[in-house]
Amino acid sequence: MERIGPLSGYRVLELGSTAAGPFCARLLADFGAEVVKIEVPQGDPIRSLGEKADGKSLYAASILRNKLIASVDLRKPRAIDILKRMLRNFDVVVENFRPGTLEKWGLSYGELARIRPGLVLTRISGFGQSGPYKDRPGYGIIGEAMSGLRHMIGDPDRPPSRVAIPLTDYITAVYAAYGTVMALLAREKTGLGQCVDATLIESAFSFMEAFVPGYEKTGKTGMRAGTRLPDAAPNNLYPTRDGAYVQIAAIADPVFRRLAAAMGRHDLATDSRFAVQGARNRNEDLLDAIVSGWTSSLDLADVEAKLHAADVPATRIYTMADIFQDEHYRAREMLVQAPDDDLGSVTLAGVVPKLTRTPGAVRWSGHRTGQDTRAVLKDFAELSESEVDALIAEQVVYCDAKPQPE
Repeated sequence: MERIGPLSGYRVLELGSTAAGPFCARLLADFGAEVVKIEVPQGDPIRSLGEKADGKSLYAASILRNKLIASVDLRKPRAIDILKRMLRNFDVVVENFRPGTLEKWGLSYGELARIRPGLVLTRISGFGQSGPYKDRPGYGIIGEAMSGLRHMIGDPDRPPSRVAIPLTDYITAVYAAYGTVMALLAREKTGLGQCVDATLIESAFSFMEAFVPGYEKTGKTGMRAGTRLPDAAPNNLYPTRDGAYVQIAAIADPVFRRLAAAMGRHDLATDSRFAVQGARNRNEDLLDAIVSGWTSSLDLADVEAKLHAADVPATRIYTMADIFQDEHYRAREMLVQAPDDDLGSVTLAGVVPKLTRTPGAVRWSGHRTGQDTRAVLKDFAELSESEVDALIAEQVVYCDAKPQPE
């Protein structure tokens, strides 16, 4: 299938596993890069996470989409030789091993750049390629905890909570993809490649930017605020009569005046306790009680209708069922039917962001472990059929034997 998108013409070799590395490469693949994922014969651990359909990982169907999947056992010297042969055909290598792993295999950046001048090596790790913590094992939740971000999630009277997704891995993957594209742009100007050093701890920490000067000047560390956004009243979850909740964000003064009108409380807009944002922040508890009293007198649908009519930012808390029923998601192509070799088709999240002239696309869902091994080795390592057969027999590579669909 023809590749389109602004990264069409670039080739990316994905090493590593689980979330951050694969998601970084998936972002590049969505926008046209030709991505080859090197996967262990046992399968990426991502395939054991999330729901399954007919034995197939639906998480893998998404995060491995738009990629060719070759299964190679990188613990074997012969596999490293094959990787080096392939490398001259690629512009980017994305890896998320612990620092020093590539060097142990004889794949330092100096060696990779010798084979492929101008190579961009994107390295994702817990703590970075330098520093006193670089050799520590790193997972997203560890970086999240050490960044200060985890300290801000949850209610102030309870231990820090977490989001039930690998949030920091995704944050880091976005930075890594961003860095990769910047490095490719720099190469267009200079002809020189470079390393992109993206870390879990630093990527999560970057979201704490407002608290850095705040602590330096005031000594305040910030604290969990539950459903509120501090110093932004009213911005909270409010109960409705039918047992649901509505999120209302009426921070700016004009928006608050519209909220007051929707509530039938025009007096709030001129009350000195609420008329301007600073005053509302000082009287947040009282204001939340007033808003809650109003929302609790109505069912969720009625609250939403009144607030939408008044142009006040508000919504129920969506579940995935709500998303699948929402016309805006469909109109924006955020629920995409992707062809799947095993399931026929599968619905995947759409491409972000939208580009008007060179948009990304979902071309196929994630392939099986080893599904493309033979084609990848023939096309990029220039091996013959008999050479690939010998490597399979030696268990250096694994080739999925399931027949391809017509």
